[in-house]
Amino acid sequence: MVYNRNRYPWQINMPMYDHDDMYSNYKMCHCPYCEHIYNTCNQFHCHYPPASYPIKLKDYGPNPFAINIEKATKQNNKFRIALWTGKYFQLTLMSINVGEDIGLENHPNLDQLIRIEEGQGLVKMGDRKNRLNFRVNVRENYAFIIPAGKWHNLINTGDIPIKLYSIYAPPQHPHSTVHKTKEDAEDNHQGYYR
Repeated sequence: MVYNRNRYPWQINMPMYDHDDMYSNYKMCHCPYCEHIYNTCNQFHCHYPPASYPIKLKDYGPNPFAINIEKATKQNNKFRIALWTGKYFQLTLMSINVGEDIGLENHPNLDQLIRIEEGQGLVKMGDRKNRLNFRVNVRENYAFIIPAGKWHNLINTGDIPIKLYSIYAPPQHPHSTVHKTKEDAEDNHQGYYR
């Protein structure tokens, strides 16, 4: 007769090491079907939606928020959509079609950061509407900062839409702003375009 040390079948595959310490360089995510083995108290969760799962693009502010910003930005097909609006800053996503531009603007009381995730274009900035002496070609992974009071524009010079996100401090657009096209943005400008 063979003596079996493990009286219960589920004890056979129990790990005898600290999984996270053994693979600390990799921070592996446990199999979701075996979570009861690794996470007996259900305190920590490691669930991610499938890669093909679309992100619901809406204004999540002012609640705490985390998102794959690159994926959300590339997924957006609207000219502008507010993704998060708080008291002190706002995050918007934009998609600028081939040959289009954001439109010449000036925000006298806010600073703005723009990061391009996809596409290429020409940034123009200056102190006066008719004197945009700062000109830089930008493309994927470029960011540029627009100080308060500077006239600015971004023109799509590529052959695909520019996908970007923009941070305004303080917020520039009303909560839950959605502009499907540039024309919608200009029609509903409410004093934002000058």
